[in-house]
Amino acid sequence: MTKQKSTLWEWIKAILIAVVLAWVIRQFFFAPILVDGVSMSPTLHDRDRMIVNKIGYHIGEPKRFDIIVFQATEDKDYIKRVIGLPGDQVEYRNDTLYINGKPYKEPYLDKEKKQLSEGPLTYDFKLEEITGKTTVPKGQLFVLGDNRRFSKDSRTIGTISMDQVIGKANMLYWPLKDARIVK
Repeated sequence: MTKQKSTLWEWIKAILIAVVLAWVIRQFFFAPILVDGVSMSPTLHDRDRMIVNKIGYHIGEPKRFDIIVFQATEDKDYIKRVIGLPGDQVEYRNDTLYINGKPYKEPYLDKEKKQLSEGPLTYDFKLEEITGKTTVPKGQLFVLGDNRRFSKDSRTIGTISMDQVIGKANMLYWPLKDARIVK
């Protein structure tokens, strides 16, 4: 009877340790996220599943064009691309992104631009028209969805605080046929 109790206790300990480790990893290091909607198409698709690296931005800062997950509301997280960093001037003119007056290529949008016959991906705008500020404020980010026509992003919600950022989403694991590191 003692050997049976001992074996049962070992199993219980192993399961508890596994549960605690899984919770710690998910809470502080990595977490799964479900892409909900088409705002990041063609890069990401509705119902794609990704891993969010939560620890990376505790060590470093977001970089331009990173795909991030942030808490948009109390019960809703958004996934978008970082376009403007603190101190940047952001403008979109003639279907071209300008940061600090310099045009930037967005190769992840090339396929979408070729398929569109009825005009640009998005309307022209300047950061100041959207936020009332000439540059992205300190501690804030300007984010856009890749599907510029159908994305609720900084053009409608304004800049986002670094405190809202959950992490960097760069590993797509489902559907399995599309599994990859997203750049």
